[in-house]
Amino acid sequence: MSDKSWKAHERRIAHVLGTQRTGPVGREGPDAVTDWLAVECKHRDKLPEWMSEALAKIRQQAGSERLGIVVLHQAGSHDSVVMLSFKDFTDWFDGKAPLDNDQ
Repeated sequence: MSDKSWKAHERRIAHVLGTQRTGPVGREGPDAVTDWLAVECKHRDKLPEWMSEALAKIRQQAGSERLGIVVLHQAGSHDSVVMLSFKDFTDWFDGKAPLDNDQ
């Protein structure tokens, strides 16, 4: 049986975070869990261009001394979503090696 790319993505992310993919229970819980993170992984062929552009812009503006984040807000919502590069996240919080192609 061939491995689905989204399962491989979940395993790579879990590995970098020092844990394991939770497996089929991810349907009713996180895809990976650490002491301080509950992780939901989403793998798509292509993300919206505006998201990639916003992230590239803030990463360049942040330089190496700051963590660049994009705050996404839906009109009418009382909360927002923070988006950042997984490489930047692991470098900033964990110091682990980034994934080669999962930026």
